[in-house]
Amino acid sequence: MKVLQRFLLPGVAVAVISGCSVSPTSFTKEEYNTLIQNDKAAWLGNMEAVSGPICLDEAIARALKYNLDHRVSLMEQAQASAQFEAGKFDMLPKMMANAGYHWRDNENIRNSTDSVTGAPSLANPSISSERERTTADATLSWSILDFGLGYYNAKQNSDRMLVANERRRKVMHTLIQNVTTTYWRALAAQQLGDEVRQTIEQAEQALSDSREILQAQLRDPSETLRYQRNLLENLRLLENVDRELAAAKIELTSLLGLPPGSYIELLEPARAELNQLEHDMEALEAIALGNNADLREQSYNARIAAQETRKTLLRMMPNLSFNYGHHYDSDSYLINQQWHQASLNASYNLFNILSAPAHKRASEYGVGVAEARRMALQVAVLSQLHLAKHQYHDAMRQYLRAESISEVDNRLSELAHGQERSQMGSPLERISRDVTRILSSVRMYQAIARVNEASSRIQATLGLEPQISSLDEISLQDLRQEIILSYDQMEVGIGHQWQCQAGVAAEQPVREPQVLTLDASLLFDFGQFTLRPQAHAALNELANTALMQHGIERIGIVGHTDHVGSSEFNQRLSRLRAHSVRNHLIEQGIDDALISASGVGFTQPVASNETSEGRQQNRRVEIVLEYTAPISQ
Repeated sequence: MKVLQRFLLPGVAVAVISGCSVSPTSFTKEEYNTLIQNDKAAWLGNMEAVSGPICLDEAIARALKYNLDHRVSLMEQAQASAQFEAGKFDMLPKMMANAGYHWRDNENIRNSTDSVTGAPSLANPSISSERERTTADATLSWSILDFGLGYYNAKQNSDRMLVANERRRKVMHTLIQNVTTTYWRALAAQQLGDEVRQTIEQAEQALSDSREILQAQLRDPSETLRYQRNLLENLRLLENVDRELAAAKIELTSLLGLPPGSYIELLEPARAELNQLEHDMEALEAIALGNNADLREQSYNARIAAQETRKTLLRMMPNLSFNYGHHYDSDSYLINQQWHQASLNASYNLFNILSAPAHKRASEYGVGVAEARRMALQVAVLSQLHLAKHQYHDAMRQYLRAESISEVDNRLSELAHGQERSQMGSPLERISRDVTRILSSVRMYQAIARVNEASSRIQATLGLEPQISSLDEISLQDLRQEIILSYDQMEVGIGHQWQCQAGVAAEQPVREPQVLTLDASLLFDFGQFTLRPQAHAALNELANTALMQHGIERIGIVGHTDHVGSSEFNQRLSRLRAHSVRNHLIEQGIDDALISASGVGFTQPVASNETSEGRQQNRRVEIVLEYTAPISQ
């Protein structure tokens, strides 16, 4: 007892006072910075680094593996699974173990009354229990009502786990659709961004020259002002395009789970043949009704509502409980300090007779609402399928039209460049044609994005998605292969445009890539990206000889610089020089679909940058020729 008074009671008093003194405590700056750093380390810790250009299949794989929203949906599914496993134990009987210590400051003395006369007993008051004693017991209890409720709770938790899986599937569908659409927008920004900014600079220079001509009154003012008006309109269009493309790569890096501001280079997938989706609509409707994630989720929700109805009816029933336990009491006045005890109890709330009809009606209405939602969603899913098919065919027609328009605008731009060189056309006409060509290219990429978006929407409506194993256990490369294989084996093939390299005939040796190196000092003035006049003849000869070989699949133009200047300046200069060479070769008749242009700045030197000779060797443009034809051809 002294131990109790000395330690336990003061401890309780301290705990009560401490609990009453709790107040809000904000993070310190150091704690919050540590929290942010730990989150960042957990986010990026297991991420495979980007080792080269990213194709669409890798973009989808990275999004599925590293996108944080998708990771949240996976964790929610795991949480629902854990709740289901834990809920199954609610059906077990309860085994309660208790131990206690009892103390009072005076004796438990009792008077008694004569049961016959009702007068107070003449005997001395008796003591029937000790002032200080300990108790312990272990009791097994089981209730039919608790068992029934636990059973239906477990069935509801199992359906909630399935609901979480359907929600994860919906997140996957949305993520693939967003990645596919954003990928093509980002690819347009990569392929056309430098060219857009280069054309803006040329238009700004032409506008500046025109203003000088107007100020010097060298031409008719009305003609000069009309010229400026056209230039300003072209500038407005180009700036709108530049603004539209600027955010695309930022959005893509976010979808891929990469840190904001990460530099990524994208590969343009081969243009796959577009399918007409001539499947029988009844067959597609059957697939959608069986696989659609929204519809399956609502079906599980309807089943949960039905289980809730059964739980409500079960609560209206009488309860039967059974208890059996072993008890111990150290009180020395007890003849038997240990004993076993069992009981069987039946109970019923008589007011349930009054409330049962109302509870039953409410539960039935709940089931009816869930069933009505499911049937309404079935109609909505079928309507969505027909609309998605129409949108896919419309997007495909728009893409084919945009591709034809882009081809025409490319030829008109080539003619405008040729007329300007032969002094038969004006810079304004050439700039206008370039603007039109760029806009047509942007619209073509947008049309491709809409085709793939519509394709993904159809697959989401049908409930088709890649069948992949655990994302934590599979490597990124294996995940890419599983995604491609899953889509190839789907019941409905729509022709995804994401395979970046065309296949080569089996067991036929292919020519190794050929690298042609051009001295940048012969092509450009120092620090500039506009081709020198004497460079035209060399590139023309190259276009008519080496670039006309049979079996060339791809022509890659890579700009290199020395290390003079900042990294950003040299990166941009190398890209612009590569694009200048690409544009000139296109003007000479090389198919623009074959040619890609990129710049690597001074990251890949072939000689030391410490000497003037080495720097001159590093200032170069490489033309990489890749072949598909066998050596025998």
